[in-house]
Amino acid sequence: MDFFSGQESLSIFEWGLRAVIGFFFLVIIAKIMGQRSISQLRFMDFVMALLIGNIIAHPLSDEGLGMTGSITTMSVLVTLYLSGVFLTLNFSPLKRLVDPPPITLIENGQIYYRHLKKARITVESLLAELRKEQLEDFSKVALALWEPGGTISVFPDPKHQPLTPADMGMASSPFELPRIVVKEGKINRAELMLCGKDEKWLLEQIRRKNEDLDNILIATVTKKGEITVCVYR
Repeated sequence: MDFFSGQESLSIFEWGLRAVIGFFFLVIIAKIMGQRSISQLRFMDFVMALLIGNIIAHPLSDEGLGMTGSITTMSVLVTLYLSGVFLTLNFSPLKRLVDPPPITLIENGQIYYRHLKKARITVESLLAELRKEQLEDFSKVALALWEPGGTISVFPDPKHQPLTPADMGMASSPFELPRIVVKEGKINRAELMLCGKDEKWLLEQIRRKNEDLDNILIATVTKKGEITVCVYR
């Protein structure tokens, strides 16, 4: 496979092969690194993303560069990354360096300006995050933390939180996730069986709602047999 090595020119087919190999190699790398690096970039994840993106980009755009060196370099980097993750899980000093503890931004309604500077965020950004949590006043915040992943965790003061059934001593039904039994006009028989229902029952419920199966975008059913239908609009 000469297209792995640097060439004076590559054909369209060889460029395509490089792209395919680069894509699947990155998929394998992401799988090896785990879901944490996908869902939330931490310090080491961010460094890895920058390095891998830069390394794979060059051979995919410059025919004079081979892919062997890039793939080897990325393999070594992933090995170092996984070793670093293992070490941070088992050695506390290294963990504090790579994954530092959260920074307190607000405590009992008091903003710590010195900590804002340490986290490198402005008061305006902090207030914007509070508004996302439906908190218009920082004095209503019991605790706000700047997490290592770059997010802000907000805990409202208990006296400003809405009442729950538990606060009022009321019994509440357990949480139940409705099951999707119809999606884009197709019946999911496996999910329907888990609800203890059959296809005949489902079609009857759809008929009662004056809907047609082919027109249903999604339909869900609870354990109690309550069906919710959303049609194409």
